[in-house]
Amino acid sequence: MANTTDPFEFPEQVRAFAEKGVSQARDNYAKFKEAAQSGNGTIEAVFNAASKGAHAYSAKVLDFGQANTNAGFDFLQELVGVKSLSDATEVWSTHTRKQVEIFATQARELAELTQKIATDTAAPIRTGASKLFRPAA
Repeated sequence: MANTTDPFEFPEQVRAFAEKGVSQARDNYAKFKEAAQSGNGTIEAVFNAASKGAHAYSAKVLDFGQANTNAGFDFLQELVGVKSLSDATEVWSTHTRKQVEIFATQARELAELTQKIATDTAAPIRTGASKLFRPAA
């Protein structure tokens, strides 16, 4: 008696099921790969924004330090030239009042810059999350 089926041949249903499984695995891998690449891009964008922000903040602090140091030297130079105690008191109080205003302005500028840095750094995260969690069509 001759065997009409090849012992190594899979039935059509099993083959179709296996092909469907392979196709789904490929699709899932492609989605995973895209998500991973997007995640890497997001991380790079976050670090780039944070780095730029840190540089801007450091530059601003250094500028403030230089301006405040120069104001201190100007104050000392003016103080050395006074002729009386009342003039010295006036120079001192004027300088102090001016520096308090400058410090308040500098603190406000640093707070605004910090807010901008936080917003710029979070933007890639929001963008990446919106892509990752977008509703299914």
